[in-house]
Amino acid sequence: MSELLANAYSAAAFRQQGHALVDLLADHLERAQAGTDPILTYHDPADQLAHWQADFNQPPITDLLPLFAELVQRSIHVHHPGFMGHQVAPPLPLAALTGLLAGVLNQGQAVYEMGMSANALERLTTQWLARKLGLGATAGGLLTSGGTLGTLTALLTARAAAAPADVWEVGTTSRLAILVSEEAHYCADRAVRIMGLGTEGLIKIPTNDRFQMRTELLEPALAQARAAGLTVFAVIGSACSTSTGSYDDLMAIADFCEQHGLWFHADGAHGGAAALSDTYRPLVSGIERADSVVVDFHKMMMTPALITAVLYRRDADAFRTFQQKAQYLWADATAPDWFNSGKRTFECTKRMMSVAIYTVLRTYGEGVFADNVDVLYGLARRFAAQVCGRPGFELAVEPESNIVCFRYVDAGRTPAQTAELNARIRQQLVEAGRFYIVQTTLRGQLYLRVSLMNPFTTDAHLTALLDECQRLVDDYVREE
Repeated sequence: MSELLANAYSAAAFRQQGHALVDLLADHLERAQAGTDPILTYHDPADQLAHWQADFNQPPITDLLPLFAELVQRSIHVHHPGFMGHQVAPPLPLAALTGLLAGVLNQGQAVYEMGMSANALERLTTQWLARKLGLGATAGGLLTSGGTLGTLTALLTARAAAAPADVWEVGTTSRLAILVSEEAHYCADRAVRIMGLGTEGLIKIPTNDRFQMRTELLEPALAQARAAGLTVFAVIGSACSTSTGSYDDLMAIADFCEQHGLWFHADGAHGGAAALSDTYRPLVSGIERADSVVVDFHKMMMTPALITAVLYRRDADAFRTFQQKAQYLWADATAPDWFNSGKRTFECTKRMMSVAIYTVLRTYGEGVFADNVDVLYGLARRFAAQVCGRPGFELAVEPESNIVCFRYVDAGRTPAQTAELNARIRQQLVEAGRFYIVQTTLRGQLYLRVSLMNPFTTDAHLTALLDECQRLVDDYVREE
């Protein structure tokens, strides 16, 4: 071994660097959770790239701490109580530490010997969540990297179950399609196109005034698709939708799928965790009847990205998706052995996702997940009440989850002027660094959107957000 390699693998150096990094991150957490630092220091993309290009051109470093500190400073701080933008959890510090463990052990997981403990923990944690969702005694599943990949995996399983031929072996020329809400996450559209079903393979069902699928339109949509020569094989229900956090009527979708022999997939990537809360469990009523469910741990369950559960009411269905020979991996490619996880997922080499979930459950119990849902969903309802109590502000819809869409309106402004004003509010909030929110377009109208992901956010922070929005409106009016 060369001296360079020996130094790079030094356990002593790792010990010193690790202690220094943990101290740096602990200090960062204290400041972020207190809200004393900005959420982000905004740089435009060209400046950001130029900064790191200049750094990259420098000689190798001997002290890592300045580099790590610079990365922290130039990143968005999701633990800050003013972080209300995307659906990204402020991960539990304990869950983040498991990432260090997983990184050092580097278990591949596709075959049992490369992930003995991790495969067992994956089996336990997915079966635990399947039970909490009420999927039944035969339920099980797997972990994969994100809701988009999870949705594609579940829909491939649905196609394998419904297609008239063995798709994996002989392909298909059938014109297949799925039914989804017009508010469904874009991953449904992406999955359909990856599967080769084309534009006509995604049939969008209109939503009601609460942005929920109009389930009474499923029947005519199915009839119209069949008349056009399409074979509908699945329906996706949102629990909840991404833009507004609205929950579809999962029970009605389950009834429809059962009546017509269709696969029912529930997209619980964000809101499936409501099943863990006694208060909000009714929002996902009917999810227990789904054939497959996707839930992201890295959203409402406080783990680092990406950790997604793909759950099946019948665990055996998980083996329908991928059936291929790999003699260097498995002696029997068709055996339904849960401990060789590569048989059921896109990933062959897959990181030890299950360790974060298992460690949190063993340390804090499942109550920590329920508490997070209760705190954040309750906070959204109180924020909605604040919005309604402010002259000039309005909601897009009363929130069902922890996502709230609102805007400032003025009867004297055109829709385009209203959109311009709200977009300006959002941009100036981000540049100031006290609050981070995003925007969305609902039925042609621009709204400000908050996802309340951080239990350190309080009613007072939300009051301050609205105060700042009002100040920016006042500034805009004075400039006109």
